[in-house]
Amino acid sequence: MEWTTRQVVAHIANTLLWYAFDFAAGDTELSTADVAVRDDAEPAELVRTVSASVRLLAALVQTAEGDRRGWHPRGRADASGFAAMACDELLVHTDDVARAAGVPFAPPPELAEATLRRLFPWAPADGEPWPNLLWANGRIALPDRPRLETWTWHCAPLSEWEPSDSGCA
Repeated sequence: MEWTTRQVVAHIANTLLWYAFDFAAGDTELSTADVAVRDDAEPAELVRTVSASVRLLAALVQTAEGDRRGWHPRGRADASGFAAMACDELLVHTDDVARAAGVPFAPPPELAEATLRRLFPWAPADGEPWPNLLWANGRIALPDRPRLETWTWHCAPLSEWEPSDSGCA
């Protein structure tokens, strides 16, 4: 890991704030604001910042009209796309921090599975969802699949996904 633990936690909070801003702004990129969580803050304050960011994005997702979209570099995401991207950021980067600290981490399989299916519909359906999610994010190799050098997710509604779009190179 090239970042410090504080930088990773600040990144999680930043990303969730960006997602909230992008979802609230609509489906056209709006680049008039900079969001920056200080990565030199005390760890407890960074965790509180992540919690506040989660609550903000969750409130927007829960109250969004059904067809609401927000801009994201990977596509015009709907509420479920933003929620899944937030889960992915939280899960994968929590794993990064846990690995750096030498602490085991494994999310509930249902959460890993829901995130995997929503963002990576091409990912393997066999095996455990958590390793498959880590594989889809380019973090690990699977026994029958090499580690991905590049990857992306599908954040637009799943109805717009084409099976020919593998999302990985």
